[in-house]
Amino acid sequence: MKILFVKPDKSLSLSKVRKKSFKKIFIKITDPYWPKSLAFPILAALTPREYEIEVAEGGFDDINFDGDYDLVGITCVTINALLAYKIADEFRRRRVTVVLGGYHPSALPEEAKQHADAVVVGEAEETWPQLLHDFKNNSLKPFYIQRKPVDAKNIPKLRLDIYPKNASVPLMATRGCPYNCEFCAISHMGFRKIFRMRKIDDVIGDINALPSNFFIFYDNSLTISPKYTKELFRKMMGLNKSFAAYGNVDVLQKDEELLKLSSEAGCRSWFIGFDSICEESLNEIGKISNKVDYYLKAVTKIHDYGMMVQGSFIFGFDHDTLDVFKKTDEFIRVSEIDHISINILTPFPGTPLFRRFKSEGRILTYDWSRYDPGGDVVFQPKHMTPEELYQNAKDLHKKWYSTPANVRRIFRSTKFGYNALRATLGVIFYEKTQNW
Repeated sequence: MKILFVKPDKSLSLSKVRKKSFKKIFIKITDPYWPKSLAFPILAALTPREYEIEVAEGGFDDINFDGDYDLVGITCVTINALLAYKIADEFRRRRVTVVLGGYHPSALPEEAKQHADAVVVGEAEETWPQLLHDFKNNSLKPFYIQRKPVDAKNIPKLRLDIYPKNASVPLMATRGCPYNCEFCAISHMGFRKIFRMRKIDDVIGDINALPSNFFIFYDNSLTISPKYTKELFRKMMGLNKSFAAYGNVDVLQKDEELLKLSSEAGCRSWFIGFDSICEESLNEIGKISNKVDYYLKAVTKIHDYGMMVQGSFIFGFDHDTLDVFKKTDEFIRVSEIDHISINILTPFPGTPLFRRFKSEGRILTYDWSRYDPGGDVVFQPKHMTPEELYQNAKDLHKKWYSTPANVRRIFRSTKFGYNALRATLGVIFYEKTQNW
């Protein structure tokens, strides 16, 4: 029997963008920084070997609808939900069984069920094997819902043979996040707040098996348990791998032992959700790990240990006025953050933010394809018009990814080493695909 895993992604027409815009040598250099889906190596590890597995990514025209598939599993986030439904509908029209899962179907399972034979809600380590058993016995259920948190010991080692050699594959050492940020796209996922840590030896085994010498930790944050992370980094020394990881600023601004160990283990960059330069906005969204006073100190310390910083900023919070753009611009300049992610606040379905904005009558559209933090406004801001929010965010992005800014960024990255340079080129390529 044959299974096709599909990751719908309209931005993966980016392969065409890259081929048109950049020389092939740069494409080869930066390809490791475009990670594959982490969900599929996990699902593949849970799938009996009697099933043949293929993986497809991209838009509608990138999918082979003529393959002899028995089952198609599609995972999607909100911005690609309509594309996922279109792909699912086409397979079902051809009488192929379709299963939908991921963040958006988990948030709106009844909606997703209109386009699928079954919907997997939440974590899948226990529900996926049950679904395959039912499928084989012609007794597929409409919904497969995880009723208890998956024990970390039951998270399997990744099955990597489903991807091409040298593919960039992310991994997770931990799962869950105890924080409760109002806007977080995964806040609706069952048992998300229960923090779980995998056995470090299992994580090391996955790292050793990765085909690329660079990878990204997809953990919500590797600073939730500094004790665990420090032990992990100690055991990573000597593996000759480079990596990037997500961390919270409250820990990164003070824990120099963690920073030292991360650098020695091969960390090249920390992703930090600064989110806002406005303290009132941070309080509004429940970002208890962030204090604006921590920001500059954290960036400076990370740089001191030879690592880069990728900072994410979100605009459109209820305490944001137009001067927030100028203040953020000034902080980016002074701190010399290496990579900047400019985002518009997006009320994703299932989040407390979505429910609040809906109750206040502030949702402007339910066209999921517009729920793009990197290029659209789908709600009514409090202290500016949607057009002002969009244009000011666009101008800030344009400034920090202009040709002169990119030249400076590339030059500065060379002091952090070759892999840092590759990461910088990858970020620049990615930003070229955004909808600004």
